[in-house]
Amino acid sequence: MPFSPFRILFLIAALILLVVVVQFGIVSVAFEKLGLSDHSAYLLLLGTLLGSSINLPLYSVRSEGAPSPVLPPELARLPLFRKIPFTGKTTVVVNVGGALVPLAFSLYLMAHRPISPFEILAAVGVVSFVAHAISRPVPGVGIAMPIFVAPIVAALIAWMLNPEQRAALAYIGGSLGVLIGADLVRLKDLKMLGAPIASIGGAGTFDGIFITGFVAVLLA
Repeated sequence: MPFSPFRILFLIAALILLVVVVQFGIVSVAFEKLGLSDHSAYLLLLGTLLGSSINLPLYSVRSEGAPSPVLPPELARLPLFRKIPFTGKTTVVVNVGGALVPLAFSLYLMAHRPISPFEILAAVGVVSFVAHAISRPVPGVGIAMPIFVAPIVAALIAWMLNPEQRAALAYIGGSLGVLIGADLVRLKDLKMLGAPIASIGGAGTFDGIFITGFVAVLLA
């Protein structure tokens, strides 16, 4: 079949719609386990979706990795796939939807749930260690890790530490654990990606931080 940019764009749009619908279902079920309203689920998902398009620059580092692979000319001409020119430097940014929203919601749960500081530190520490151990920098992609390992660990540690508040503790441990272990601790590895921008939580609703928190709640 000849290459069709419109067909590719249609398939991508359909896939994004499917994933968003599935994730909204996950968010709704997770919120029920956390005892929060559907209205709160809408607000959180909306904040994540809107925030996923906002990146706040932190600093720049000189890249030591090879430039990421060049896209086929047919895709490179499409606005959706246009890349920022790589000049040998990587700008580190933090994504609002993929990192700051889960962080803010974790702080909200800490303030409104009877969970001790020891339980929070223990859950976050264990998940951080596991996330760092299983994550790897992938040139042209970012920091990659198996998606279900961290949520399982977060759910298990929450069950052991505080069964009554296991859902909230699983979300806090999963979200902050991945943020610290797979993103913040690996900031030194971002210079090896060979990319103009490296984003903490850059995938928004599709980022490991966001997904880990809610999958951990479902498993808890």
